Amino acid sequence: MTDLNTLTRLCPAPRQAVHIAWEQVESALGVALPADYKQLAEYYGPGAFCDYIHVYHPHGPTEYVNLTGPMPERIRVCLRKDFDHRTYPIPHDPARLFTIGGTDNGEYLFWITDPLKEPDRWRIAVNEARGPQWYTFDGTLVEFLTSVLSGQTKVPQFPRDLLAAGPSFAPSRPVLWKTEPVPYQPPVDTAAIRAWAMANGYSVPSRGRIPSDVRAAWEGANS
Repeated sequence: MTDLNTLTRLCPAPRQAVHIAWEQVESALGVALPADYKQLAEYYGPGAFCDYIHVYHPHGPTEYVNLTGPMPERIRVCLRKDFDHRTYPIPHDPARLFTIGGTDNGEYLFWITDPLKEPDRWRIAVNEARGPQWYTFDGTLVEFLTSVLSGQTKVPQFPRDLLAAGPSFAPSRPVLWKTEPVPYQPPVDTAAIRAWAMANGYSVPSRGRIPSDVRAAWEGANS
């Protein structure tokens, strides 16, 4: 809780903690979530830091900021197209990127879900809204927010005057999490794709980009 305590000193949170049915949320997403994110979501609820950084939340009031809504998968599909067609250089396989937030300027925040089954080790990546630049932070989401809001970390994509009015958090109206199925595919284990491909006669490199035809064949066999 040390990092969260530091963050709450920078940005006081709403008085009432938010109860979240994490077992249901993780079941819907098909992946376990980092402990620091769960603490952050319960302590702050949905809202925005510095009226700019929106962290997706299971009780987010719209589909654009709801963790279990369609946005993470929509963004991953777009990244996959850019990755396969090499429209923009993407330093991480989109299969390993889980969208966890966005900004008012159109940047997105991602968990780098590697190792997939060790969420407390997931790092943070930020893309450029209308360009090829990426920024990678070697730490958790709460560590990232604490470092950015304290002024220690300068994300190139963020505005220079982000902290002009000081660090802050503005809550939004939460809504109850719903159990309807969501159009979301959890991060995949690229090692599993490579193993399947080799077992089925496909040629794949041991590292780096998995050819789109191999990925499509794997998805067809496992759908």
